[in-house]
Amino acid sequence: MTENLLFLSVSVLLLVSVLASKASERLGVPALLMFLLIGMLAGSEGPGGIYFDNARIAKTLGTLALAYILFSGGLDTDWQSVRPVLRPAMVLATAGVFLTAVLVAVFAVVTFDLSWLEGLLLGSVISSTDAAAVFAILRSRSISLKRQLKPLLELESGSNDPMAVFLTVTVITLLQDPKASWWGAVPAFFQQMLMGAAVGLLFGKGIIYLVNTIRLEYEGLYPVLTLGSVLLVFGTADLLGGNGFLAVYLAGIIIGNGDFLHKRSLMRFHDGMAWLMQIAMFLTLGLLVFPSRLVPVVGPGLLLCGFVMLIARPVSVMLCLVGSRLTRREKLLTCWVGLRGSVPIVLATFPKMAGLPQADMIFNLVFFVVITSVLLQGKSLPLAAKWLKVDKPLRHRPRPPLEFDRTEQSIQATMTEMVVDPDSGAVDKRIIEVGLPRGALLVLISRNGEYFVPNGGTVLHANDVALVLGDEDALRMTRQLLHPQQEPAAG
Repeated sequence: MTENLLFLSVSVLLLVSVLASKASERLGVPALLMFLLIGMLAGSEGPGGIYFDNARIAKTLGTLALAYILFSGGLDTDWQSVRPVLRPAMVLATAGVFLTAVLVAVFAVVTFDLSWLEGLLLGSVISSTDAAAVFAILRSRSISLKRQLKPLLELESGSNDPMAVFLTVTVITLLQDPKASWWGAVPAFFQQMLMGAAVGLLFGKGIIYLVNTIRLEYEGLYPVLTLGSVLLVFGTADLLGGNGFLAVYLAGIIIGNGDFLHKRSLMRFHDGMAWLMQIAMFLTLGLLVFPSRLVPVVGPGLLLCGFVMLIARPVSVMLCLVGSRLTRREKLLTCWVGLRGSVPIVLATFPKMAGLPQADMIFNLVFFVVITSVLLQGKSLPLAAKWLKVDKPLRHRPRPPLEFDRTEQSIQATMTEMVVDPDSGAVDKRIIEVGLPRGALLVLISRNGEYFVPNGGTVLHANDVALVLGDEDALRMTRQLLHPQQEPAAG
């Protein structure tokens, strides 16, 4: 392929993928599935005819992409919303992943005549979930989830990848070295998790300090700074024996919940970067698979997918959530929200890289299970949420025509949206009568999808969306005035 043809092919694939993401909303399937299908159509057995069978490149690109995707996910994680569900989410992300892997291993040994370690490798590869796919489906149906389900699922899926990676690498090591033992993996697990967490927390705070103090002359260099920082965090954690994926995710949470210069523009940049990485990764994985090789695994794949959806995931979730404050209906939906996504396919390239005998079968099985899981669970998820009565309408807020991004010369304040709760004492009162704290300013109000500039005589209505500018204390007191009743904890 010539250089010009390569550039043209890449541009066409990227543009088609972006347009396909719009079509995915109408079809009610995650965009990742569309990206995979485009990659398969562009592959050697599709109309595109592009031959690609290099697991090493796919693994390297997948690892790089996952680092930026997890970092962006951390940036978007609201610590205040996920803190109440920290314990159950961490149990699901560790013990839940392990239990799923073990249950799948037992099934694979009995059904597919694999060895115990080969079955455990298959279970480890397929053990993590993808919440991005879940919320993409819900958004396409204008549905959200009640109470603490959304933060629970977000935190679980964002933090369960390190455990899946650790299990996969450990089992591959045991398969390659018969003298290695499980006992040697126990201290390695704690080392990876503790070192990864330490690097993520330390570097997260360090990056905030660096961005706020370096005073770069050109604003365009700040994205370059954070772009390089992600690889620095991942590489440092990996070099010190820590888990790089956990490190970048925690660093993203620390940074996203901190206060730093150009925060809004940097978060928007990394959101776009995450989408680019997702498209590149799924297109590559789609090119890597040969559709004709999926045909022989249709029967085993359906059996495995059914076992994961109906037994492995529900059993692990129910055991991990014993004693939690979630209701039975919420636990049942959590059982069903076990969509497989990008990580299992990327992990499925690890056995191919290691040259294991069953690597091709594992890769094809996992690829088929991911597609089937997205189609079956994805299409039925809105119905399941409604049937269990844990759904609520998704509030669509128009994008405000005014943005505030703190720079070197700006004031020490932030601007945020607040909804006027129907039970708030501010309803049907003029702004001058509400008693806003000193330092808080209502800049814009959105009502019926339209924004207008208020004044002291403007009467606030229920469900108005107010754009408020102020420091942290002023915003907290304003939120208490406009939205005094917070949503109760799940119980």
